[in-house]
Parts: sequence; structure tokens; C-alpha cells
Amino acid sequence: MLTGPITSAILGVGLAGAILFLVRRDHLHGPYAVWWLAVAAATFVLGVFPGVVVWLGHVTGIGYAPVLPIIVALSLVLIRMLKLDIDRSRQERRMRRLTQKLAILEQELERLGGRPERDLPSEES
Repeated sequence: MLTGPITSAILGVGLAGAILFLVRRDHLHGPYAVWWLAVAAATFVLGVFPGVVVWLGHVTGIGYAPVLPIIVALSLVLIRMLKLDIDRSRQERRMRRLTQKLAILEQELERLGGRPERDLPSEES
């Protein structure tokens, strides 16, 4: 029968293997892989050495130490979500600026007597 620490260690190793597989297949890029490998390493360490949680709980003054990994994990998830929202906002702003620049260039092309490519007829008819 599997115990909590063994299950946690297996999950950490499995997660690390999945991350390395995704990096190798070019589905996950470097900075993101480092983040996820750190999560996998923390899961593995907490699984192999469950006393670390008790020690950290004692050091931080938390009376019920098993809640500490949950608090830390939830905080990291919220930080990650915030970073994703910041990155998405940056991409949307960049896309808007590129669209505006393209419109300006097309207008300049029309002014100079050219024909913008977006007005070409489709091949479906």
C-alpha cells in the first residue's frame, strides 16, 4: 500500500518526467519549464522528507504544519495566474499596436497608388 510520502515522491518524479518530455518535444519553453521543474522538485522533496513540513511549520509559527504546503501552493498558483494575466495584457497591447501600424502602412500604400493585399478576392468562388 502506498503512503502519502511515497505517493508525493512518485508524483514529483512523474511531473519532472512529463516536464522534460514536453521540453524535448518543444511544447514547453525554458522559463516555464524551470518553474514547473521547481514545483516537481518541491513535491519530491516534501514527499521524501515529510519532516521538512513540520520543521517549516515550527519555524514559521504555524500550529498545524500540514496546512503550510497548501498555503504556499495556493500562493504560487495565484502568482502564476497574475503573471499569465500580465503577459496576456502585454500581448494584447502589442497586437493592437501592430494592427494600428499595419493600418497606417496600408493607408500609406493606397495613398501612393498601390493596392493592399487584404482586398484580394478569395479562391472559394
